[in-house]
Amino acid sequence: MRLSQMLFVTLREDPAEAEIKSHKLLLRAGYIRRIGSGIYAYLPLMWRVLQKIAQIVREEMNATGAWECLLPQLQPSELWRQSGRWDTYTKAEGIMFSLNDRQERELGLGPTHEEVITAIAKDTIRSYRQLPVHLYQIQTKFRDEIRPRFGLMRGREFIMKDGYSFHSDQASLLQTYQDMDHAYRQIFTRCGLEFRAVEADSGAIGGSGSQEFMIIADAGEDEILYTDDGKYAANVEKAISIPPQAEISPFTSYAKRESPHTETIAKLCDYFACSPTCVVKNILYEGIYDGGTVVLVLVSIRGDQEINEVKLQNELTKLAPQYQSQTLLSLKVASLETTAKLTTKPLPWGYLAPNLPKDNLSVNLINFVDETAVNLQNFVTGANESGYHVVGANWGREFTLPEKVVNLRKAQAGDLLSTDSTEVLLSARGIEVGHIFQLGTKYSQAMGATYTNEQGEEVPLVMGCYGIGVSRLAQAAVEQYYDEDGIIWPINIAPYQAIVIIPNTGDSQQVTTAEQLYRELNQAGIETILDDRDERAGVKFKDADLIGIPYRIVTGRSLSEGKVELVERATKKSHLIPVSELVSTLTHFKSSL
Repeated sequence: MRLSQMLFVTLREDPAEAEIKSHKLLLRAGYIRRIGSGIYAYLPLMWRVLQKIAQIVREEMNATGAWECLLPQLQPSELWRQSGRWDTYTKAEGIMFSLNDRQERELGLGPTHEEVITAIAKDTIRSYRQLPVHLYQIQTKFRDEIRPRFGLMRGREFIMKDGYSFHSDQASLLQTYQDMDHAYRQIFTRCGLEFRAVEADSGAIGGSGSQEFMIIADAGEDEILYTDDGKYAANVEKAISIPPQAEISPFTSYAKRESPHTETIAKLCDYFACSPTCVVKNILYEGIYDGGTVVLVLVSIRGDQEINEVKLQNELTKLAPQYQSQTLLSLKVASLETTAKLTTKPLPWGYLAPNLPKDNLSVNLINFVDETAVNLQNFVTGANESGYHVVGANWGREFTLPEKVVNLRKAQAGDLLSTDSTEVLLSARGIEVGHIFQLGTKYSQAMGATYTNEQGEEVPLVMGCYGIGVSRLAQAAVEQYYDEDGIIWPINIAPYQAIVIIPNTGDSQQVTTAEQLYRELNQAGIETILDDRDERAGVKFKDADLIGIPYRIVTGRSLSEGKVELVERATKKSHLIPVSELVSTLTHFKSSL
């Protein structure tokens, strides 16, 4: 490929729309172009990167015995209603694009394909002799993100590999799950990326267990907690730990005290000269179940701790059957406006107690207390009256301990590991690029996908689900590898492995040598692009650094000595190499990586 024949436009300034470095660089280097909010075109260089990543994924998936297929992007709402996720995805989370066709049939643009693949399995799998089965695809997905941002990291259209496996039992599922763990590690290693596999919450996909694969990067949206010995790592939403010990309360007797302007824990502790570990703070949430039931949820937790809303949502989902529902549609911190409709009197925000007067509520109230608050003695908490707190309070005396005692705290760096109190949790930022799930029978039971076992019984299929964000992985690689001059692609996913630059296209010797090397390198299996544009040498050098090709060959002044300059993009090391030895030298460099 010759740059003079490619649609290739670079920018010298960062685009105003871009927030993180990888997004800026992909736009500046001409890899992508924004078409609309969260919608991007993949230009030729980017498409080559995506094809290389997809091929690595394909090779590793095929090596496990999985079969590639292609599933429809348009999906009937009936399938999603069978699984119970239509309202969740179109109303609660609102991430599915839905539409009506000309006959008013409801359809969705696929954000994921559990329902479609389960319907196929229901129609085609009859006997245990057909199991296990593992199908995967690489195709475009659609999600109506509330706030599309960071380029390909959180877009409304993206490329994904999603795979689904069907089994006769849990043991078979675990074998494939382990195979996927190995395959994913191979994929990210071959892509040249630094990653970490972490325990994760299954979220809206569901299932009994899951694991995320995170690309380590400062701009990552996810926080990872891990131990220095490498034996534990988890997404902050899933991590469990031992919190710091609570300090002894300075109060020995119960009293109600005026405490003006102390709506926050910091202000309260400053006012009473106490540690936040002596405080029980009470936070009110509003939840809506898919059956339409609205509930208020009061969570009591130690003052120095934060609530993990994923854990809270999981606990509330368990209670759905009590409200003739299947799932929780939405959960948010209650506001003055929303509670005004659900209470007969205004609530004293910032001064809530661990209980709320039931005669003040027109909806169901669910009380949770976090484990960190259960053993506190003589604690400080709200008095359900603006400008007042109580001190020296105790469970079983001034306040009734809620029946629902659960772990709702968010683990944080500095905590001790629950299974080994000698290990301290450390923190890093990560970009999620892969996720594997043990789904079990969640979808097969809901959709009636069964098989006949050896005893002649019809039982639900056991399922697994495995995803990799192909386009997200490409940008994550840039977020991990760049410098002040541009992108530094790992060689296995770089659009080209080498670029030959002609500094002066008016010099026939430079042109002839460059053309010769361009042909020889490509013939030797080193993917090479030729910069034969009629531009100044400095512009070409800057563009080569910006687009991040691993090796730059310059047919410049050293040709008078029979040599060309070879520059390594990652290290910026420069070598003068005899023209006759360039191909063998570059082949050696490539094979050593």
